[in-house]
Amino acid sequence: MIGNPISTHLSRFRITAFLEGCTFLLLGFTMILKYKYNMPTPNYVVGMAHGLLFILYTGMILQLYFMNIMNLRQAFWSFIASLLPFGTFVADVKLFRKL
Repeated sequence: MIGNPISTHLSRFRITAFLEGCTFLLLGFTMILKYKYNMPTPNYVVGMAHGLLFILYTGMILQLYFMNIMNLRQAFWSFIASLLPFGTFVADVKLFRKL
C-alpha cells in the first residue's frame, strides 16, 4: 500500500518549495504583461500568490529547523534558494531530497 504523499512535514515543504518556485518564475512573465502590455491584473494575482507562498515557505523552513529535521546550514541555504530564480528547484535536488 502506498502512503499519503503529503503525510510528512518534509514532503509538504517540498511541495510548497515547488509551488513557490513556479510562482517566482511566473511573476517574471507577468511583469512583462504589466509593463509592456499594460495588463496589471495577472501580476497582482501571481504576486499575491507568490507572497503568500514565500511566507509559508520561510515559515516551514523555521518549522523544520526547530523540529531538528534541518540544521542551521541547510535552513540558511534553503532560504537563499528562495531568493534566486530556479533556486528552489535546485535546492530540491541538491538539498531537500537528502533530508
